[in-house]
Amino acid sequence: MDEDLRLMESEVMKRLKGRFVDVNSDDKKRELVESVAKTLMPNIDQESIDAMLKDMDDLGPLNDLLNKSTIEDIMVNNTSNIFVYDSAVGERKVNAKVAEKEDLALLVDKLKLYATNETSKGNILDVHMRNGSRANIVASPLGYDITIRNFKMQAMSILDLINLGVMDYQIAARLWVYVDGFRVRPANMLIGGMPAAGKTTLLNAMFSFFRPEARIVTIEETYELNTETQENCVRLETSEDMTTTDLVKNALRMRPDMIIIGEVRGEEANDMMTAMNIGKISMGTIHASSTRDMINRLQHAPMNVPKDIIPVIDALIILAQVYEKNKPSRKIVQISEISGMETQILLSDLYKFDYKTHKAAPILPSVTYRDTLSTVLGVPPPDILAEENVRANILFAMNKQGTRDMVSINNIVKEYYDNPEATLKKLGLSNMQPVIKV
Repeated sequence: MDEDLRLMESEVMKRLKGRFVDVNSDDKKRELVESVAKTLMPNIDQESIDAMLKDMDDLGPLNDLLNKSTIEDIMVNNTSNIFVYDSAVGERKVNAKVAEKEDLALLVDKLKLYATNETSKGNILDVHMRNGSRANIVASPLGYDITIRNFKMQAMSILDLINLGVMDYQIAARLWVYVDGFRVRPANMLIGGMPAAGKTTLLNAMFSFFRPEARIVTIEETYELNTETQENCVRLETSEDMTTTDLVKNALRMRPDMIIIGEVRGEEANDMMTAMNIGKISMGTIHASSTRDMINRLQHAPMNVPKDIIPVIDALIILAQVYEKNKPSRKIVQISEISGMETQILLSDLYKFDYKTHKAAPILPSVTYRDTLSTVLGVPPPDILAEENVRANILFAMNKQGTRDMVSINNIVKEYYDNPEATLKKLGLSNMQPVIKV
């Protein structure tokens, strides 16, 4: 591309900053580029427009990295180097880099086409990339530092997580019961862990268990959750004008069955707890290393949640990254239910991972939440656990049949809600019967 056309492209991109976010077709993108280009140069030819469009999609050394399924994070350290987090080996440096400041600035201009928000000073940007990945861009005296969370084109399902060893079928079935609550009482849940532990991945995978009629409101700083299984879903994103707290408060006016907060980190925790307290089921993620740490974080600044309302949370789940045979892997390492309050919040551990032996085993069956369901359904407590076992077998049968993507899992889950006997027969589980039908 010659210098004049490069300058033209640069000006077109500046004028179209953020305009590609909601563009769903190449024809619409072409229309936008052509309109601006002809405003700047009325006699520009189609070949030049084609060249600009092609170059705008070319992210140089990032192209191959974005297309590699094991690459989870890409870190462009200005013009110095590029590191990645590879799920197969961990963090590593790659050979490629953006060597010149001019090339780095051009790369950022291309990403800015998909910018969704920026600070008032314009030196921090969040970008939804064309392939669904999320990029954070920070301007510095050295140029730009870019961090990309590389999303998989196909979201990981609950069965993918089972196959990767994040959990077993019994835990997955318990999560199904938590999310569904047999329609009458889903669980209020928080998923904790340190950065890159897999919190959002797990939260996303649980969308397969939602009932089709459920109205879901998601609140995120940057869109990450895949909500394709839910038709009655509202996706909200924060901005400088609309904080997480603002959106949580507003969500209560939107007749939600479930409020999902991408990350709970500040005063919005109080509004989330208020929502739980008035019967609006809520889920979210939080940075914490254990379920006790999660409770401590809720009670102290900046969240400052009063201790006496914390027991409205039913279940706490912790994920962590552990190394097995020198390779990183993610695990659910703890599941607890809140069982009451004395001088402190009482936690009942249901499941715990032993870091020394790298083995995990159930500690206790669900008691507190099980008894809640038993009361509202009017069924004996053992029936709750028996139904959980049926659902574990359903997940096993789906995996055995190769039904593993989120949408297909969700379709079978919906079939089970509508006609459990027929679904069990379809999955080759005719010897089983649903224990609880609602």
